[in-house]
Amino acid sequence: MNDRDRKPDFRRNRPKPFQKGQKFGRAPARRDRDGGGDAPVILYGWHSVSMALANPQRRIRKLYLTENAAKRLADENIETRVTPEIVRPSAIDQRLGPDAVHQGLLAEAEPLPSPDIDTLDPDGIVLVLDQITDPHNVGAILRSAAAFAVKAIVTTARHSPEATGVLAKSASGALELVPMVTVQNLARALTELNDRGFQTVGLDSQGSENLAQVELQQPLALVLGAEGKGLRQLTRETCRTVARLDMPGEIKSLNVSNAAVLALYIGASRLGLMK
Repeated sequence: MNDRDRKPDFRRNRPKPFQKGQKFGRAPARRDRDGGGDAPVILYGWHSVSMALANPQRRIRKLYLTENAAKRLADENIETRVTPEIVRPSAIDQRLGPDAVHQGLLAEAEPLPSPDIDTLDPDGIVLVLDQITDPHNVGAILRSAAAFAVKAIVTTARHSPEATGVLAKSASGALELVPMVTVQNLARALTELNDRGFQTVGLDSQGSENLAQVELQQPLALVLGAEGKGLRQLTRETCRTVARLDMPGEIKSLNVSNAAVLALYIGASRLGLMK
């Protein structure tokens, strides 16, 4: 076996193990993909960290691994790209809290670049999020977006969660796959999408049409509102169409992440994007 074929042994020449009572560096995480600030994005869990390591656009600052996680990365031939610090699981628990399912991996990384809205290709589907603030929901929406090959997610700089920590974990690696476009003014961004030929369809339980019966076309922008208050008035007025999701059961409204996956399925099916 030559040196290139030999799997890396993280136990050799590694930094000193994390000591009890020692603190990780704690710069407060800023918004991901804004290209500014020195604070890191925090990624933890197998899918979030392994996908980040595989993404050449993601710069890894620091990597903390347990012995088992380091071995699993080596077994699956995933390059760490930086020299990891081998720690005990309890050390990562101290950083994230005992309820975080980190699976022995934690990374501090640079934010990903946020593309400009005018650079989006006018084809396929994009999702637009109108002040959805729950990081679990946004992470789940990202995961569904990756499954349906969504071209990008458009969200506001304010009143939306940072693309780090819980959101990244809920996205299960999709943060590395779906570009996130951050805008200052959502109505202005929707107007620009309209001007570029996107069919902007807002989803609302009081919509005048059933989404399954709307004549859809590419490029399509599906607009989702926050739980409870739904789409803001100016957002509704800027969308070309406001549609509802009709369901046969007694409950007529869905969690926003569930509504997103149903709308994506309807949209992808109607546009012939399903393989």
